[in-house]
Amino acid sequence: MSENKQQGQINIELDEQTADGIYSNLAIINHSNTEFVIDYINIMPGVPKAKVKSRIILTPQHAKRLLGALAENINRFEAAHGEIKEAEMPSIPLNFGPTGQA
Repeated sequence: MSENKQQGQINIELDEQTADGIYSNLAIINHSNTEFVIDYINIMPGVPKAKVKSRIILTPQHAKRLLGALAENINRFEAAHGEIKEAEMPSIPLNFGPTGQA
């Protein structure tokens, strides 16, 4: 490694498929005493099934850092664009999907 590189600098690569991202409108968070698991899901109206699109597993320390980073970025966003209004959360039943009435 070159001595000219700054201390602590990391080269991060982002491939094209990952850069496209995955849309998620639901996140389910579980934890144990050693890790936090965040499942990202795209749930669509009228579709009785939804699959986990991505799962991220974090240590408790990294989960807390993520919480702080999200809070900081939300504060910056709201300072630039105004308060983010929370919509009323619809309840999502376990049997999510159409009921099929004629």
